Amino acid sequence: MKMVRIVMAMGLAATVSACSSVDVPTRNMPYEALPDGAVSAPAGYALLDQPRGTYQEAAVGQVAIPGPSVSRLESETTSSVSLPTAVTAPVSINSVTVSVPRSLKVSEANSYIPRGDIVWREDPIGDRHAQVQKIVQDAMARGVTPLNGPIKADLHIQVEKFHALTEKARYTTGGVHAITFQMALKDAATGELLMPAKTVKADLDAFGGKQALQAEARGLTQKVRITNHLAEVIRQELSSPDGYRNASLGVIQLMNRM
Repeated sequence: MKMVRIVMAMGLAATVSACSSVDVPTRNMPYEALPDGAVSAPAGYALLDQPRGTYQEAAVGQVAIPGPSVSRLESETTSSVSLPTAVTAPVSINSVTVSVPRSLKVSEANSYIPRGDIVWREDPIGDRHAQVQKIVQDAMARGVTPLNGPIKADLHIQVEKFHALTEKARYTTGGVHAITFQMALKDAATGELLMPAKTVKADLDAFGGKQALQAEARGLTQKVRITNHLAEVIRQELSSPDGYRNASLGVIQLMNRM
């Protein structure tokens, strides 16, 4: 069954005549040309052991979503890509809950494609599950804000894979940000599922070498690009009848999925 078809039928019955999808790229949003000048690699990328600590079983966060707001979108940094102030969709999102299970393995190995479910280096060494949870929740909250459909829903996201670049890959070859999450929509009033849970693959090409350094000089860090990308992924998932279509990014993408 196509994603959102059930919810769209409900939306149509609630006086919405049609659900339109916005014609946007299915990969990362376009960026301005980057400068040619050389810049230095950021400090703080020495490989350290992950600190041991007592954590809860999952990193979980929830945020309430206000209605579409121009001021909310305009408050984003200049490195962010602005989303529409309102998007015709079958649903509007009441809240977003994102969880990152502790069962996901974190890798701090500085290899090109380390084995692990979570590979994240752009924040200081610490609770990687919590760091990934915040990135994904910020992205999802931003992506659903423009949705203005008649059906009030709560969005639940569970991260299954968040594989960004290691230091070695970031400053040499580049690669793929391999991201997978499971999403579920629940009725905001009753808590009942509006459709079966769905697994979404949301991979993004990852800059490397000179391209990565130039991007960072413009504020386009891995976090900024991934946040922009995931915001657009969830917007398409909830506003297009076919949902989001993952990009085909070649051999490295396949290796990341092994």
